[in-house]
Amino acid sequence: MSTLAHTMMTAARSADSGLTSPGELDRYPYAEAPAVDRVGIPAWDGGDPELGRVGRRAAGSRGRGLHGQLVQQLGQMIVSGDLGADRPLVPEEIGQRFEVSRTVVRESLRVLEAKGLVSARPNVGTRVRPVSDWNLLDPDIIEWRAFGPQRDDQRRELSELRWTIEPLAARLAAGHGRADVQQRLADMVEIMGHAMAQGDALTFSRADSEFHSLLIQVAGNRMLEHLSGIVSAALQVSGSPVTGCDRPNETSLGHHGRICDALAAGDGTAAEAAMRQLLTVHPEVERVVPAPREH
Repeated sequence: MSTLAHTMMTAARSADSGLTSPGELDRYPYAEAPAVDRVGIPAWDGGDPELGRVGRRAAGSRGRGLHGQLVQQLGQMIVSGDLGADRPLVPEEIGQRFEVSRTVVRESLRVLEAKGLVSARPNVGTRVRPVSDWNLLDPDIIEWRAFGPQRDDQRRELSELRWTIEPLAARLAAGHGRADVQQRLADMVEIMGHAMAQGDALTFSRADSEFHSLLIQVAGNRMLEHLSGIVSAALQVSGSPVTGCDRPNETSLGHHGRICDALAAGDGTAAEAAMRQLLTVHPEVERVVPAPREH
């Protein structure tokens, strides 16, 4: 095992069990992973019963800080539909019910506004914006949608987006024969192999995510490079067998290896084909690879 593989696997095993990840969004009934070190927020007694209901069942990670925690919780409430479009958000009420300062509320709403979830206008106040205004490529919104009521649509859309991005990125990356990148990609495949042999899904996932992000980053297309974070988010929140990356097995590992071989040979066609095979769903899964749509 290479030094890099050993280091990465050791770090993954010793990672803090309280690490926040998409699978830990247990604040809602539809969560798919157990809670870890959750601290409940104050109950929202009185006032709007809908907000109170959501607030009571929400719990935040103190590791995010009050600002990040409030962004996370309000974002989830908006994306899940608990706070519908055009719903007014009163900063004073939010501050009182979450027991945070005006500064925390103000900064949190600014973050949500930058994501397109809310808008603030003079004499109108802050209101929730419709889905059509959201920045659906924002990693946080991807996460919130993937573990909310829209999760099936989100995972399908992410799968279709990856089918658009990654085969092209693999073809383009074959024209950039950087030895350091080739070695790094090979290292990730090696790490994935050792992790799979030891049943270490966390290390496998991390190496897989780095493999795909790095591949996009070296494609030589700045617009594609900008989308590498979206692919990482897609891998982290897939949560169901949508593509060949979602289940660590020999077939998936082999496709990653073939991508590396094709890149080393400068064969863009083979690299693209291997990526398409990797992104193909498992035969036992009902959902199929998206077919071209008729116009």
